[in-house]
Formats: sequence, structure tokens, C-alpha cells
Amino acid sequence: MKKFFQNKWLKFSLVSILYILWVIWLQNFWWLFGLIIIFDLYITKKVPWAFWNAVEPRNKFQKWLLGWVDAIIFAVIAASFIRLFFFEAYTIPTSSMEGTLLVGDFLFVSKCNYGPRTQMTPLSFPFVHHSMPFSNNMTKSYSEAWKFPYHRLAGFEEIENDDIVVFNFPAGDTVILTRQAQSFCQIKRDFPNIPIDPVNNRRYEMLREKYDASEDVFYAYFKDSIISRPVDKRENYIKRCVAIPGDTLEVIHGNVFINGKEQKEIEGKQFRYLVEVEGKRIRRMPELGIREYMETPNGYLALLNEEKYNLLSSFSIVKDIQRFREGLKGRRDHNCFPHHPNYKWNKDFMGPLVIPKAGVTVNLTVDNLPLYRRVIEVYEENDLRVEGSDIFINGEKADFYTFKMDYFWMMGDNRDNSQDSRYWGPVPYNHIVGKATIIWLSLDDKGVFPFNIRWNRLLSFVHED
Repeated sequence: MKKFFQNKWLKFSLVSILYILWVIWLQNFWWLFGLIIIFDLYITKKVPWAFWNAVEPRNKFQKWLLGWVDAIIFAVIAASFIRLFFFEAYTIPTSSMEGTLLVGDFLFVSKCNYGPRTQMTPLSFPFVHHSMPFSNNMTKSYSEAWKFPYHRLAGFEEIENDDIVVFNFPAGDTVILTRQAQSFCQIKRDFPNIPIDPVNNRRYEMLREKYDASEDVFYAYFKDSIISRPVDKRENYIKRCVAIPGDTLEVIHGNVFINGKEQKEIEGKQFRYLVEVEGKRIRRMPELGIREYMETPNGYLALLNEEKYNLLSSFSIVKDIQRFREGLKGRRDHNCFPHHPNYKWNKDFMGPLVIPKAGVTVNLTVDNLPLYRRVIEVYEENDLRVEGSDIFINGEKADFYTFKMDYFWMMGDNRDNSQDSRYWGPVPYNHIVGKATIIWLSLDDKGVFPFNIRWNRLLSFVHED
């Protein structure tokens, strides 16, 4: 039996079958030429593919070193293959999904569920995203000298309402390196009201004297730190998909309605509440699992899910708990989508909005163009201009537009503390990375290792409700 499994033709056949299945999944049959290499590896053995193993070690150290080289090369290739086609590790960096996912959760993101993207920017440093390690995100880890068009392999499910999804930040196509924590588009809208440090204040005043248009001042002011990033090298975000292509979305009093029906209850969903207490203070808020709060003269302003709301309501010193309402109907927040004065939307009141769907045609007017402008111009790469009441796409007058891609509306479960689609609009399908599946490790960001390990979250599945 042992000799049977050591037969070179059997090994070649098994590896070839797996390789052919992978090529069929990849849908790029040029890769079938790889069978020649597999044949040589197992049958003819004419080419020294692992050339470092062809060197005869002269001593124990050289033998040890060559063994490590062999192991490292294999590990890098295998890990890169798994990361590209099957799953990738991801860390929760912010509290936008708090209540469901916590800061310090380490996840495995499945790329098979929705189908993995093939590499779009293949010339990159292994196992890092867009910036080199220890460079403070200032040095690119990739080269755009060689790029591939977007292509997604077959998955075994479609994105559904309430899936928790990892995706590339759609507004991250342009980045200001000195202000990477903020959206480029938001900085541009706020300019010149953003805080300007005294050292550069004089330079700003000189630029304002030189240029007539505020946009020219903006680009001149930040010219040395503005870069663009390809789709697969934009920042990774994680949110809940609350609306899929073709859905009609509306946000009323902060609650999401899809096609006229309120979104199903999400166990971890949080809102900001005013907690009024009488007499004593609640000194153990973190122990109760309430991580985001601040004291007020009469109590607390805290982010609570339903469980924590009911818990605090049972305390005898708590007199009242009320939702803290920020957005008012009809009051426009200029930072909220679609960033146009005709749409008086804010994070608590917006819509109705039909989420773009591939193949669906919409009538275009100067009134509804703000809803679709970035989709048409940026994500689907068309030349768009407006002359009076006429819209021109790629030089031709357009009264309608047919979407090329599907789009998704993403929101954080920490509804009053999340930068999401309410601020930068729908997410294109080519930005989708994968589905959050397993929490393999969880560390309390306010503790010290190993005492900060959240044992109850280890190797747990990411629940969608």
C-alpha cells in the first residue's frame, strides 16, 4: 500500500486533477500550461525548480540554512495562495460594529462565499496591504506597473441583507497621507474650515492670494501628500449590508426601512442614549460591557444595545433612559450622502433611495444626478459633464443610464458612531473582499496580554443577528 501511494504517476494524476479544477474555477485556461511544470516535477524531473536544494550542503549549518529557505519559500507561496483564494485574517480596528464585533476581535474573512477576486495589483510586498511595515502608512507596498482588470471567481452564495461584509473603502480612491484617518472627500468639502496648524497657516494665506478658486488652493496646499490607490489596495472596512441591489432604502429616526419594511431586529445594534440617574453614579460601566459612554450633569450619554438598555433600566438609581436624537427631518448634514443642497438628508433621516443594480436603467435629470454621479463617473469610469439642464456621458447627451455593477448599502451596528454608506454612499461589487465568518481571537484593547483575552469569544462564529 505504501508503494502504491509513492507511485509518481499517482501523485502526478492527483495533483493534475486538483490543478485542472482550480483552472476551471479561475476561468483562465492559459494556466493549463502549468501542467507541463507539474509533469516535470513528478515525472521527468529535468528542471531544478527548487534550485537551492541542488546545492550540496558542505556542513550542518548550510544544511540547516537550506532547510529553512525551503520551508520559508513553501510557506510564503502556500499562505499567499490561501490568502488570495480562500480566507484572510482581519482585525476590528474601530467601534463601528460595537455590540456585534468588538475592537480587538481577530476574524477570518471568507473569500469563497461571494467568490474571491483575482489579483488586480500583483506586484506587491507579501502579507501587507497598501503600505510597508513601520512606514506609518507613508510608503506604498505595491507597484502599479503591472495591473489586471477586475475579475471575480464563482462563489457559493450571493450577498444578502444583514450579511457582515469586508470591503475596500469606496471613498479611499484618493488619500491625503498626512490625514489618512479622514476621508479625502470630506476634507475637501470642509476645506478651508479644517484646522490649519500655525506652521502652515502662512503658506495657506500665500496660496489663497495666488489662486482664485478654492479647489486650486486645496490641491496646492496638500499637493505633496495626495495619492491615489487602486481598488484592492484601498483601506479595508467591515459593516453590515442593510440593502442589496434593487432595494429601496429609507432611514427614519435612525431606523432602517427596506422596501417599506423595518429592518429585522439586530441583537447587537446600538444607539446613543441619555441615561438619567438619581443620587449615586454607576461606577462599573465597563464591567457591565458598556464601553462607550461619557458623564453628563444628570447621568450618562452612552451607546447601548437592547440588552444593556434593559440592564440599566433595572437599576433603582436610573430614573429615565431616552434615545439621544441628533438628526432632524429636513435638516441637511453636508457630510452625508449625496452631499448636495437639494437633498436635506442626515444620518437619521435619508431616502427613499433605490440601490443601483447591474442592468437596471434609470432616467437621469440634473435633480437626481447627485444620487448617481459618483457611481457613473468614478466607479464605472465614465466621462460626465453637465451643461445647464443637459447631461453628457462620454460626450453624448444622456437622458438615462444603465448600471454596469451591483451596489450595496453598508452600515455599522453602532449606528450613532459609524462612518458608513450614510456618509459616502453605496459600495460597488468590485470592492467586496469577503464575508466575516469566525472570530479566532479576541483581545480587550483596554487590557494587558494575556489577561485581556476574551475567552468566551475565541473560535466563535460571527452571528448575523
